[in-house]
Amino acid sequence: MPSSISPLILRALESVEPGATFTSSKYSKVVSSNGNAYFAKTGTQRDYDQYKGEAESLEAIKKAAPGLCPRLIAFGDDPQGTRKNPYMISEYKDFTSLTSAAAAKLARRMALELHEPKNSEAEAKGRFGFGYPTYCGATRLENGWFDTWDQAFGALIKGLLDNLRGQDSYRYSEICQLGDQVVSRVIPHLLNPSRLKVEPVIIHGDLWSGNVGTLPNGEPIIFDPASYYGHNEADLAIARIFGGFPATFFTEYHKNRPKTPPVEEYDERVALYELFHYLNHTVLFGGSYASPSISRMQRLLKFMEKQQL
Repeated sequence: MPSSISPLILRALESVEPGATFTSSKYSKVVSSNGNAYFAKTGTQRDYDQYKGEAESLEAIKKAAPGLCPRLIAFGDDPQGTRKNPYMISEYKDFTSLTSAAAAKLARRMALELHEPKNSEAEAKGRFGFGYPTYCGATRLENGWFDTWDQAFGALIKGLLDNLRGQDSYRYSEICQLGDQVVSRVIPHLLNPSRLKVEPVIIHGDLWSGNVGTLPNGEPIIFDPASYYGHNEADLAIARIFGGFPATFFTEYHKNRPKTPPVEEYDERVALYELFHYLNHTVLFGGSYASPSISRMQRLLKFMEKQQL
């Protein structure tokens, strides 16, 4: 047994492939003597919730759209259950960057499978949120369950604003003041369940170009999720911000899953959902992302003024 393979990982893999031997490789890759490849990682107590959230996210995505993400093989801890030695094993996938053809397939699969409400009914039970904390980058999202989408998304934004206040309440005073208005005025209007009919669907949660790829057979793959059950349109936000997705991706997506009425407020919802990721990047990387956060909040508040709300 190569010393670089954790005994916890080895024990889990031996239960999957009895009698096989395993060899570690770079990039957390483990290959069995039967030729199967796995992505395996171990962590410390501080990683337990992150691994758990990722494992639960992969399982939820698999149930809605089988094969769209790597299959979870195992998630666990040391035999004593101390949470001090979490591990996670999934399929290892070789992939390249997202091609235009794979992007079109991804758009269709997301629209017709991942974001099909019927595929999330059993887990969501009409609720929004998630049963476990997840991590968008290094930011912990507490999640929990909510009866309405405006409550769930409002809690996500509040969590990021609280994080910024905890870092530097003076430096981020403008962002937080504007953010409080977005939470109290914009979200209850734009996402009001009497106006916006949303059925909860599982979303990836961090769908930027670094978390998608093209498999050797030309099919798309998504990974590193920070999932929750929410409005499908929210899953497109970060893909717009950082590029890597052709414009045809969004066209193909909405050809298969039309924009939610009221369609005339779609662009405002785009700005609101993008705001989550700009705020999160401000939390993670600092002030360079403060300006786009502020500009989106100002836009949303101006929209409210035009509506005389």
